Amino acid sequence: MGFCLMEGNEAMAWGAVVSGCRFFAGYPITPATTIFNTMLKLLPPLGGICLQGEDEIASIGYCLGASMGGLKAMTATSGPGISLCSEHISFAVGSEIPVVIVDVQRLGPSTGSATRGADGDIQFLRWGNSGGLPVIVLAPVNVSDCYLLTIKAFNLAEEFRCPVFIASNKEIAMTRENIDMDAVDIPKIIERTPPPAGKPFIPFGVPLESKIPYFLPIGGDVIVRQTSSTHGTDGYITTDSDEIARVQDRLKTKLISKVKRFSFHESYLEKDSDTLLLAYGITARAARDVYQECKNSRSPVSLLILKTLWPVPEELIKEKTEHVQRVVVVEMNLGQYVREIERILPDKIIDFLGQMDGRLISPNQIAKALPHG
Repeated sequence: MGFCLMEGNEAMAWGAVVSGCRFFAGYPITPATTIFNTMLKLLPPLGGICLQGEDEIASIGYCLGASMGGLKAMTATSGPGISLCSEHISFAVGSEIPVVIVDVQRLGPSTGSATRGADGDIQFLRWGNSGGLPVIVLAPVNVSDCYLLTIKAFNLAEEFRCPVFIASNKEIAMTRENIDMDAVDIPKIIERTPPPAGKPFIPFGVPLESKIPYFLPIGGDVIVRQTSSTHGTDGYITTDSDEIARVQDRLKTKLISKVKRFSFHESYLEKDSDTLLLAYGITARAARDVYQECKNSRSPVSLLILKTLWPVPEELIKEKTEHVQRVVVVEMNLGQYVREIERILPDKIIDFLGQMDGRLISPNQIAKALPHG
């Protein structure tokens, strides 16, 4: 495709198609609707399906059904819609259904402001499922990230059989930027692993070398059992506490133990700096401006931009902050991800700059929040 001028939402739709996504269901909601509009143009010519549900609950339900049938599926919504999706998110976690969920965040709470951005859903994305089991959440910074991280999101959903969220927001989603699609280093596309031939299929049985069950689609030649209730490896409901504990532990560790492999980030470390800026999403762009401004001054700062938010990439954060005394966390909310930084860096001075009033955090605000500002 070469050079294109597109907004973040369009780039995510293209990333989904490149990943092999052939099913999209959604409900119109600002500022996510142009993902739906773009998928409506892209999918039918490829033999895919794009449909509007009667609401967000139905839309993600369609996606889970399509995924269980073997299709790669995606939905997209914003804060009010992501709240409605909670029960189906839990279903996808517990029954290991691959799905990509785009949350184009806007100012909340509740209906909030449809045309003002924020990063107010960060904690909800992690904890918005009954049981509190881990999920994967990726956070793009620009249009190029929207394209590439969507591809990576599908790969992770397929590999780990889990829901993967993309935590975008209004400014990233609806800002047009140039992107050279041909220059993006696209990873190898991952597909679900079918069971080995000649052996009985156990719906939630896992091979010795993996914590991920083999996959067969519902509706094929082999009977596939699926339930949202607590189940054993055979897919039947169980009340056996030992078996329940084994399944719950596997659902937790299959992601936590592998997060080092998908700790996507950018880092710019200055050897003479004792302060590190930590940011994600659209705010990372302002933080990068401050880093560049301070780079050649008497008070340089380091910068860490997180693109994997959940599971928390603890090893990465500890490594990048090893030689600084102070970490300044900047986010477009009243203090959500900063809690994780305080938890894993108890020996550091943690400062926080945040706001949630419909405005972007400016480089000038960040500069003033630094110790020398």
